[in-house]
Parts: sequence; C-alpha cells; structure tokens
Amino acid sequence: MKAFVYPRYGGLQHFKSAEVTKPMPAADEVLVAVKAVSINDWDWEMMQGNLFNRLLSGLLKPKHPILGSDVAGIIEAVGPLVQHLKIGDRVFGDLSGKWGGFAQYVCCKEKQLCQMPSGMRFEQAAALPQAGELAVQALLDDGALKQGEDVLINGAGGGVGTIGIQLCKPYAAKVTVVDRMEKLEMLRLMGAVRGIDYTLEDFTATDHQFDLIIDTKTNRTFRKYLKVLKPGGRYVTVGGSISRLFKLMIIGLVLPFFSSKRISIVALKANKDLQKMSDLFVDGALLPLIDGPYAFDELPTAMQVFAEGKHKGKMVIRVK
Repeated sequence: MKAFVYPRYGGLQHFKSAEVTKPMPAADEVLVAVKAVSINDWDWEMMQGNLFNRLLSGLLKPKHPILGSDVAGIIEAVGPLVQHLKIGDRVFGDLSGKWGGFAQYVCCKEKQLCQMPSGMRFEQAAALPQAGELAVQALLDDGALKQGEDVLINGAGGGVGTIGIQLCKPYAAKVTVVDRMEKLEMLRLMGAVRGIDYTLEDFTATDHQFDLIIDTKTNRTFRKYLKVLKPGGRYVTVGGSISRLFKLMIIGLVLPFFSSKRISIVALKANKDLQKMSDLFVDGALLPLIDGPYAFDELPTAMQVFAEGKHKGKMVIRVK
C-alpha cells in the first residue's frame, strides 16, 4: 500500500511517499481503508524531532514512521475479539499515540472509532476528531462556558477555533477572534463579533477583559493572560511549546491560592466526544470548515501550508 513516511527526524525533507506492507489487524483491532485524513499540530511537531518528542516517539529514529491521527474510512476487516464494529461500517476517530493515518490502510482498536452518521462525508469526518474534541474539552469541560460570556479564541482560524466559534453559539457568547487579517472576515461570518489581526494588535495589551480565553498558541507570558481576564475568568490552552505549557501548568497549580482567576491546560481525552460531535453534526449545529481537500500526493505541500499557519479551518487530505 501507499503511505507517507518519515524514517528520520528533521522536517519535510525526510517526509516521502513509499510503498509499505499493508497492515493486518490483531484480534482486538479493525482494518480501516482510509478515505480521508487531516493534519494536526502533533504531525508537524513529531516530524521535527525535538527532545520531548523523541522521548515519546523514539530517541534516535521514529518508532511510528507513519504519522496521521484523524482518519475517516471504511472497515475492511475485523479481528475475532471485535464486538461492535463490522466490515463495511463507515467510521472516524483519533489514532493519537499509534498514528498511521497517512496511509491507504491503518489498523486500530475499535474504541478509537465512532460510526459516521448518514450524510457526513469522509472529509468532514476526518476534520472533527482531535480539533473538535480539543474545542469541546477546552470550552465546555475545562472552560465551563456560561451563557452570554465574553470569550476570546487566540489562533482562531484553524480547526479548534472554527469549531469553537460554533460551540459558543448556543451560549450566546460574545466571541473575539485573533488570527491573520485574511482569516478575520471568514471568522466574523461564522459568528465572531470582533476580529484582531495579531500582526497589528496585541490583545493582551488592551484594557478589554474576558471571561474565558481559549488559546491554541500559548505564545505569551502568564502575566499578560491574567491581565486581560476578568475576576473569576478562566484561561485554557490546547497547544504551544512544551516549555511554556510546563510553566503554565505550575502557575495553574498555585494560582488558586492568591487569585480568583484560573489557568488550565487541556489534557486531550481522545475520542471521548466523538458521539457528541456526531450528534451536533446531525442536528446542524456543527459543520467543520475544511481547507482542501488536498489529493494524497499533495500531502507534503499541505504540511508546508499548515506549518506556515496559512490554512483556514481544518486541512484535510483525500486518500482515495
């Protein structure tokens, strides 16, 4: 089968198309014929091979040379211990930890998958798992969003932000978005009430304060975030450099002793909210914004666009 592999760390120069052996499912696994896959931060970060990622994925070379976690496809084979899924089921899910989605076929546990509702396209299904769950867990779980609150989403033009804006609508939240100028009008049309071009304005340098900040970048100090939080406000991050996240984790533990404001980091619970997102899609309350889809052969190009932050919504690859 065809796959994109990175046999060594160092970036896109080592990211190549290759013919690899088609996997066979273990007794408790299913084999998925991948129809679509999306790109996540982890895919780009793992490829770079910094020390933290090497500790996760192999010190000298990648243990999992095929990246890609958010997949949608059709089950082609099932192991004898699989109980709930069958051949022919249309499924989607997040394969974080094992990866393997940048390929024509992948094996995974059935608990990592959810059946797609009728009417959902494979490209839409591949856009939902990780970004959607980060948005749900940041806004509703860690962020405890309330009716009518003033919300800011930093880095709103990607998958998490564009889903997050939609999740805010039932709460009548007033959403401010921060991203590149060329994305702001799109985000306003999705429901944002205010857009900030981060190249022209630093949202932490204003007098405006927010009830809830959802951050996909984590590119400022904790003091700046606290300055623009209202009393009782919450700051929740879903991504950023490991060093900044570690510092915020420590601050988040001690902050309750001297402030009503809160800082938290989403520890992604993979696939916990797949059914919730499926139901929201069926109800017409959630529609992923897709950049693409790109052809499978265009995956390296798509990865470069993603790395430059030029994508709008979720970057999706049509595999076959």
